[in-house]
Amino acid sequence: MHSVLVTGASRGLGLAIARKLAEIGFQVIAVARKETSQLSSAILEREGNGPGSIRFVPFDLANVEEIPSLLRKLRKEFGPIYGLVNNAALGTDGVLALMHDSKIEQLVRLNTLSPIVLTKYAVRSMIADGGGRIVNIASIVGSTGYSGLSVYGATKASLLGFTRSLAREVGKMGVNVNAVAPGFVDTDMTQKLGDEKRQQIVRRSALRRLTSLNDVANAVEFLLSDKANSITGTVLTVDAGNTA
Repeated sequence: MHSVLVTGASRGLGLAIARKLAEIGFQVIAVARKETSQLSSAILEREGNGPGSIRFVPFDLANVEEIPSLLRKLRKEFGPIYGLVNNAALGTDGVLALMHDSKIEQLVRLNTLSPIVLTKYAVRSMIADGGGRIVNIASIVGSTGYSGLSVYGATKASLLGFTRSLAREVGKMGVNVNAVAPGFVDTDMTQKLGDEKRQQIVRRSALRRLTSLNDVANAVEFLLSDKANSITGTVLTVDAGNTA
């Protein structure tokens, strides 16, 4: 049974991805700062229900300096890590001119620096074990832009460049690296936009709806599967046709 590490897996998109991967037989290592009631329920659902499982590991990914020891601990406890899904991110919005410097630094640290360092140590393990898969959760905002999300957009754009270049670096060692760029997903983050903005996004999309969590989880599942053996360095957009 392959192990897949999913960050930010205590709720929302991360939890949906963890559930989906466990359903198809992966041993999911769910990393988050704390265990939520939703994650606890998902863990219990999987117990004795097929080969897939979800295991919670508490860790604050803002503590970048401690990431190497986290990876050593995970490899010791769970064995080879086949997959990494870099999902954890802050969705903080705000006009750049008014955003506090500490908030900018916090966004860049968690959304860009942390996944890059985590990937560094995970990919070392994958190369040693003969291959693996990395999926970075980006956003259409990284390429389209959105008012009030300039710093968030910058962090997500950086993941796209990271994905393409890393794919070239590690492809010959059997590691596939791809990104999924969700559109505006029906989550807490889009709830904050308000009904008027949400309806505007819906009207703009080709399918006249917001993207569901399950839509994005299905894309991640595909990229981790054998069906995606020859896919690397790509960005799979899942946005209900918002950017069509």
